[in-house]
Amino acid sequence: MTDPALDRMGADTPWLFRTYAGHSTASASNALYRGNLAKGQTGLSVAFDLPTQTGYDSDHELARGEVGKVGVPVNHLGDMRALFDGIPLDRMNTSMTINATAPWLLSLYIAVAEDQGADVAALQGTVQNDIIKEYLSRGTYICPPAPSLRMITDVAAYTRAHLPKWNPMNVCSYHLQEAGATPEEELAFALATATAVLDDLKTKVPAEHFPQMVGRISFFVNAGIRFVTELCKMRAFVALWDEICRDRYGVTDPKYRRFRYGVQVNSLGLTEQQPENNVYRILIEMLAVTLSKNARARAVQLPAWNEALGLPRPWDQQWSLRMQQILAYETDLLEFDDLFDGNPAIDRKVAQLMDGARSELATIDGMGGAVEAIAYMKGRLVESNAARIAGIETGGTTVVGVNRWQAGEPSPLTAGEDAIMVADAAAEADQIARLNKWRNERDADAVAQALRDLRSAALDGSNIMPPSIAAARAGVTTGEWADVIRDAFGEYRAPTGVSQAMSNRTENLDDIRARVDAVSAKLGRRMKFLIGKPGLDGHSNGAEQIATRARDCGMDIAYDGIRLTPDELVRVAIDQDVHVIGLSVLSGSHIPLIESFMKRLNAAGLGHIPVIAGGIIPDDDARRLQSMGVARVYTPKDFLLNTIMEDIVTLVDSQSIAAQ
Repeated sequence: MTDPALDRMGADTPWLFRTYAGHSTASASNALYRGNLAKGQTGLSVAFDLPTQTGYDSDHELARGEVGKVGVPVNHLGDMRALFDGIPLDRMNTSMTINATAPWLLSLYIAVAEDQGADVAALQGTVQNDIIKEYLSRGTYICPPAPSLRMITDVAAYTRAHLPKWNPMNVCSYHLQEAGATPEEELAFALATATAVLDDLKTKVPAEHFPQMVGRISFFVNAGIRFVTELCKMRAFVALWDEICRDRYGVTDPKYRRFRYGVQVNSLGLTEQQPENNVYRILIEMLAVTLSKNARARAVQLPAWNEALGLPRPWDQQWSLRMQQILAYETDLLEFDDLFDGNPAIDRKVAQLMDGARSELATIDGMGGAVEAIAYMKGRLVESNAARIAGIETGGTTVVGVNRWQAGEPSPLTAGEDAIMVADAAAEADQIARLNKWRNERDADAVAQALRDLRSAALDGSNIMPPSIAAARAGVTTGEWADVIRDAFGEYRAPTGVSQAMSNRTENLDDIRARVDAVSAKLGRRMKFLIGKPGLDGHSNGAEQIATRARDCGMDIAYDGIRLTPDELVRVAIDQDVHVIGLSVLSGSHIPLIESFMKRLNAAGLGHIPVIAGGIIPDDDARRLQSMGVARVYTPKDFLLNTIMEDIVTLVDSQSIAAQ
C-alpha cells in the first residue's frame, strides 16, 4: 500500500523517518513512541540508558544517577513489554542503539514479539551491535575485543536462521565523526570494522548463505556541516563497499553489495551559543544524505536544535521530524534521478576520499585488522579531534555565533524553565521498585537454570542467542545476563588515545608552559592533574582533549579512561597525590555523581584540592555544583582550551600559596 501523497510520476519512496528517543521509564517512552508514530514517524529508534547499555541493573552502584537519563532503562522482559505495549512489532521497523548487550536486548525483543503472537521471521529492524567503535569513541563496551567480536557474529548467525529480514549489525561510523574523525578515517575505520566482522562470520554460516549475510550488514553514519564533502563521502562509501564485497568476498549479486545505511546528522557541531542556528545546521547536514539518489540514506533521524543545552522536548523532536517530511513531501527531490552523476568536481572529491580511505585500510590490514588496530585508530581520532578544536580556537574554522559574530539577540526559544526537558527525578526510584518486585515474583529456580545454561554456552563456544532468549523468558535481568558474560569473558579497559596521540601543538603554549614550570617549582615536583570520568558516561572526547592539551602544557596527567566510581577516583587522587581534579560528565548525571565525589573527597581530608567540572550543565546546576565546592564549571560554550589551562594553573597556584 503506497502513500497517496507519493503517488506521482517517477516519485521514489522516501527514507524511513526516525526519532532517536527513550527516557525515564519504559511506560513513559512507550507514550513518546506512540505520539511520534501518530505524528508521521515511520520507524522507531530506541535509545537505552547507560546502565542498560553497559549491562547493569538500575539498582547497581554504577547506575546511580544514570537511570533513564540518556535513554530508557530495560532491566527485564517486563520492561520490554511495557516499552512496546500497543505497538505491533511485526508491522514495525525498529532500530535499537545497543552494542555490548545487543544479544540480550534482541532476545528480549524476540520474546515480546512472540508474546504478541508475531511471526518472528517477519521482524524487521536493526540492532547496532558494533563493539569496535565503542572502544574508539562511545565507551559502552564490556568485554575484550575477541569475545565481543564472537558475540557480534553469534547474533548475525542466529538472525540468518531465524530473523532473515533483520539487520544483525549496524556498523556505526556516527560516533567516529563525533570523536573527531576525518572523512577518510570515518570511511576506513567503519569499513575495517565491517570486514573484521564478516571475516569472523564467514566461519559461522554456510558458504551458500554468506552473500546474503553480507547483504544484511548495514551502516549508521554521520553527516557534518561540510555537506558537499559529506555527500561525496557517502558516494565513496557506496563505491568502496561494492568494491570490498566484490573483491574481498566474491559477492557477485549486486543486490547483496548495496551499501545500506541510516544516518543521524552531526551532534558535535551543535552549539550552546545561539542554539537557534542549529536548525539550519541540521537541515544542511540532512541534504548531504538525501540529495544524491544513488547514495541516499535508507533511514534518517535528526537531533533536536537544543541538544547542546539538554534533553529535547517532544516538540523539539517534532520540529526535526517535520524537517524530514517537508523535504520528502513538499519538494520535488524524489522525482529526479541522481543529480550528481557525471559532475567532475564531485567525481574528483569522491576519488580523493576513496584513495585516502584505501591508504588507511591498508595500514589497518597491515596491523592484522580492526581488532588489532584499536590503539592505533584511537590515537588517530584523538589527534584529528585536537586539530579540529585547534581550528576553532584559532579562527581557522568558522563557527557562527561561537568564534565569529558572537553578538546577537537573546533567543526567545530558550526562555523559561521549560526550554529543555528534565528527566523525572522520581523515575529512578520507581524503576528500582519495579525491578525488586520483578525479582521477587519470578521463578528463582528457572532463573538459576537459565543462567547456568547461558554460562555453559559462553564457555563452550555455542551461539549465545538461544540461551539468552531462554533467559529472557525465565525472568533474568540485564545485570544478571551481563554478569555471566563478564565472568566468562572478563572485562576490558580500552586505550584512551592520549598517550598514542601526537598533537604536535606548540603555538601559543609557551606562556602557559612557563607558568606550569613556575608553579611546579613552588610545589617541588611536576604539577599533577587528575582527569576523571565518574559513572557510566562513555563520552570521553572532551576529557581526552583536556588531557592532551594539559600534557602539551607540561602538566603530569593521571587519566585512566571511563567508568570509574567516585571512590575509585578518590583513591587515585590519594595514591598519585594530585594537585587538581577535573571531572567530566556528559550524560546529565553531573549532580548526583559530583555530589558523591565531593563528599568522599572531603571525607578523605582532600577538600583543599581544587575540583573543576565539565559537561552539558545548565546554569542552575552549575550554581549547585559551585555550592558543593566545585571551583569552575565548563560547558560546550567554553571552547578555548588554553583559557581552561590558564584557569587550572591559577587554581593550583592559589592553593599552593594558601598552603604556605
